[in-house]
Amino acid sequence: ATIMIRTLKKDIAGYNEMQTLEEAQEETGWKLVHGDVFRPPQNYPMLLSVLVGTGAQIGSAFFITLLASMLRMLNPIKKGAALSAVIFLYVLCGGVGGYVSSRLYKFCDAKSWKRCTIATAIAFPGLIVSMIMVLNIFLTIVGAATAVNFLTIILVFLMWGCVSTPLVFVGSYFGYRADKVEVPTKTNQIARFVPETPYYAAPPTSVLIAGLLPFGSVCIELFFIMSALWLHQLYYIMGFLMAVLMILVATCAQVSMVMCYLQLCVEDHRWWWKSFLNCASAGFYLFLYSLWFLSSKLDLVGILPVMVYLTYMSMISIAFGLMCGTVGYLSCFWFTRKIYGAVKVD
Repeated sequence: ATIMIRTLKKDIAGYNEMQTLEEAQEETGWKLVHGDVFRPPQNYPMLLSVLVGTGAQIGSAFFITLLASMLRMLNPIKKGAALSAVIFLYVLCGGVGGYVSSRLYKFCDAKSWKRCTIATAIAFPGLIVSMIMVLNIFLTIVGAATAVNFLTIILVFLMWGCVSTPLVFVGSYFGYRADKVEVPTKTNQIARFVPETPYYAAPPTSVLIAGLLPFGSVCIELFFIMSALWLHQLYYIMGFLMAVLMILVATCAQVSMVMCYLQLCVEDHRWWWKSFLNCASAGFYLFLYSLWFLSSKLDLVGILPVMVYLTYMSMISIAFGLMCGTVGYLSCFWFTRKIYGAVKVD
């Protein structure tokens, strides 16, 4: 972070010292793309807004759950109560998801706000419920004790439809009512040509490299969490887990900003999707870690227990990837507004 700050200060000072027209025409680096850096994403802006809004909702629910555990309002030893609290808080944080997705979608100058709001409300819960329903069919066929009761599924569906969805619409209402996010530079009418990007700043290399650091910041603590989930061990150091969460957020933010800086330096202004995917790939590494944990630490017999394990770890990996991707995206948005607001642009 210190090296990054010193580099940016040197760049900004050099750009602001250019007085003559000839010097301004010879400028290089990330200032060259000031007329395109805030051009809204051309590919699937609604999908990106929905993913970021969902990640913000997941992150808010997880943070409040940890805070409640630290304040002794929730007993982490009772795993069923903790899981119920996460689901309930996710439902109550629907307004956060709706607000974030609507603000970003409004910045993209898109008009299908109803579709964006509905997608934010049903996309992630619909995916999770579908995975659980398919798994529950197999569990019911074999008569497993872990099969979810049909009444429980109905109650979860009612909580989702009657509480979460209206809250998403309320959040979207305030998001669309708010002023459009202001940026320090004007966007050119014609998009700038993007030169060939080096391998380290282009997917999939950048995505695979960037995702390693956020995952590496939590991999040690992840072993104890996985042991608590699947090996019937206890985990109750919620204060330390909160510190790990803060380290994860800081790592995602720093990695995304460094990768965005490298991308802008090679005159590639298409940072929107890349900033999300660079950190969201941490969810992919989490799933790979779960495969290692399955092969080395668990002794599951039969196909069905393995299917149950992989289904639940897929859900956790998706949620983890969405949360990390959201942190990376919002960090890059803040980063670009700050650095381009600090330079003199004609």
